Amino acid sequence: MKNLFSFKKETFSAADRSYMTKALELAGQALGISSPDPVVGAVVVKNGKIVGEGFHGAFATPHAETWAIQKARRNAAGATIYVTLEPCCHFGNNPPCCTTIINAGLKRVVVAMSDPNPLVNGKGVAELRAAGTRVDVGLMEVEAKKQNEAFIKFITKKIPFVTLKSALSMDGKIAAYTRDSKWITSKESRVYAHYLRSINDATMVGVGTVLQDNPDLTPRLAPNWLEKSGKVKVSRPKTRIVIDPLGKTPLSAKVCRTKKNPTIIVVSKKCPADRIRALEKKGCQIMVGSGQGEKVSFSKLMAELGKTGFASILIEGGGNVAASALKDNVVDKVIYIYAPKIIGGKNAVTAVEGTGVKSPAEAWQLKDLSILTLGEDWIVRGYAR
Repeated sequence: MKNLFSFKKETFSAADRSYMTKALELAGQALGISSPDPVVGAVVVKNGKIVGEGFHGAFATPHAETWAIQKARRNAAGATIYVTLEPCCHFGNNPPCCTTIINAGLKRVVVAMSDPNPLVNGKGVAELRAAGTRVDVGLMEVEAKKQNEAFIKFITKKIPFVTLKSALSMDGKIAAYTRDSKWITSKESRVYAHYLRSINDATMVGVGTVLQDNPDLTPRLAPNWLEKSGKVKVSRPKTRIVIDPLGKTPLSAKVCRTKKNPTIIVVSKKCPADRIRALEKKGCQIMVGSGQGEKVSFSKLMAELGKTGFASILIEGGGNVAASALKDNVVDKVIYIYAPKIIGGKNAVTAVEGTGVKSPAEAWQLKDLSILTLGEDWIVRGYAR
């Protein structure tokens, strides 16, 4: 009997790769929009011509396959659909995509990656094959998994994917000894940093950053790099998270302007009650973090944020927050943006503060490094082991 769950590597043509590349580009338009759903793109091809395409937009809106098939109309019958994620086979916010594909009469489905959602995870491929549809799995799987890295972690572990980002000089400083940090990196890099905010559910900083810089923490500069219009499409306002054990965030701070963008202030059990009440009156949400004394446990905090639906968190700073996140092993990805500058000074602020490790052998190790240039800066990206 044929194994309907077989995910053996198939042989794909140059045309297959071209169409899947298009599907991945479509999926990329939903980064920061579809969360906590995955990003998915789909392309319907018949007789060597694209007859329908689509991507899954905001949470709970129609899936990519549905949009693409609707646009293809009668051309869907006998066509091939390229989809970046295994079609679903269960009722959720949408009907099963497998049923849509079967009813439309598509003859072949090319899938980049299987869906890690336990409700699918191979069942969609099996259902399509049982109906007589040819299904080929694994085309550009690596690219698809990186595109959905936040969803994969969130759906399997129920905690957010955490990216640690810093803008720093060549000698690892994020501010001078005066604590002045404006600006180390170029305008292009700052736009990129805002883009990172736009594709994550929330941006996190420590209260020290709020006191020193009074940041807005919104993606106001960011274009959606896959949109020529330069507009950021979001399904919900981006959340600001401030680690503030004693509730020192000034009521006049920009993060306390919560009409358009919500703010969560994470306090410790030592935070004075009057400070909590004052911040709540400004519209801030208060989370009491677990931990001893004035400490906040980042591992427990991420578990709580996962329960409330946050699939991805961008940690921007400062050095103490970065140190705590690394120490608690919650960081999945590191993005360092280096400017060709040397700040110097033993009292200048470093990207990771705290006591650090005892020896290089205990250092946090990164893997799968990539380096690219942006203007005059360098962006180094890697994954925590």
